[in-house]
Amino acid sequence: MDRPTDDLDRRILDEWQRDFPTAPRPFAVMAEALGIIESEVLRRLHRLHQTGTITRVGATCAPNTVSASTLAAIAVPDWRIEEVARIVNAAPGVNHSYLREHQWNLWFVATGPDRAHVDAALAGIEATSGLRVLDLRLERAFNIDLGFSLDGSRKALPPPRPVRADALRKGDRDILQILTSGLPLVAEPYAQIANRLGRSEDDIITRIAALQEAGIIARFGVIVRHRALGWRSNAMVVWDLPSEAIDTAGPVLAAHPGVTLCYERRPVGDIWPYRLYSMIHARSRSEALEVLDAASELPVLAGVPHRALFSTRCFRQQGALIKESGSITA
Repeated sequence: MDRPTDDLDRRILDEWQRDFPTAPRPFAVMAEALGIIESEVLRRLHRLHQTGTITRVGATCAPNTVSASTLAAIAVPDWRIEEVARIVNAAPGVNHSYLREHQWNLWFVATGPDRAHVDAALAGIEATSGLRVLDLRLERAFNIDLGFSLDGSRKALPPPRPVRADALRKGDRDILQILTSGLPLVAEPYAQIANRLGRSEDDIITRIAALQEAGIIARFGVIVRHRALGWRSNAMVVWDLPSEAIDTAGPVLAAHPGVTLCYERRPVGDIWPYRLYSMIHARSRSEALEVLDAASELPVLAGVPHRALFSTRCFRQQGALIKESGSITA
């Protein structure tokens, strides 16, 4: 995968990871800010996509608002890793999958239009692999932004907007599925979406703005592949806290510089007691451990048992499944 080649690439990747323009010609808005022409912005984005530096220009949605999702894990014998990873990635709706340093080593996110779809995907993976799947359901999210600063600075990310699910309107899921798959990289992408859905461009733009304001779209912009940009040390840190302690600890941990995601999940009996999760993306293992050491010294986390599960391989990273394939209005 290629790194950004110059300052313009870096600016595109650094400045447009969120708050993407909703003007009819959004890439022209970017071009004006960058001091170049619209076609040059599009050419660079096409190249960054083709080289795997970005996954898409598009949206991420607040979890379990317009669709269902869960984090899952499997303890896979080393000699079956490739086989079971193929089984997992073949399941409809699996959008992220990673190998991590732990007995429970294969981690993935399963998404779908509803909880029944996710349950069926997990059951299918269990039946095909013959291995137990831990279903670690989300209880609440404290930070789901997952943006990356290319200068390596560790900034506390903005807190998520409060989600107003009642803002969802008929036809919004069609728009969101397109945005999570990737905005068309053309001069007038909203017009192209409108033509596909049989709606007006103004309607599409208005609904995207409303979904952002309602917090249903958690982030809209350039979605980067962090490994391609040098953020190769990815640690999921799990903390063994009682639910009542997470009320205080969650927001504090989410605001800690260097923590890129933070959420509470449901534990699984005596097998997996951890409730509080945080992600650290860093350029090296030592840098990630520095962030973890500082986080573990926070008064709300002092002495709390925790584990850092570093990822060693990424099998898949793409947008969530919101609607079944073929169900988007023609």
